[in-house]
Amino acid sequence: MKGTIKINSELCKECLLCTVACKKENLQPAGELNSKGFHPIILKADADCNGCALCATICPDIAIEVYRE
Repeated sequence: MKGTIKINSELCKECLLCTVACKKENLQPAGELNSKGFHPIILKADADCNGCALCATICPDIAIEVYRE
């Protein structure tokens, strides 16, 4: 299965829980800050997301949406 995610950078508080939950290590903090002063999480350019939704499930701020193909 192939998947991708969409992260609402304004909701993300850089707790990094999703980076730990992602078994494929597809997530990393962004270089720029959001309006609240946090580095929101981004999907790496070479990500191999399978749409497992572990990142979205663990996100306390509901900032991640998962899409599967």
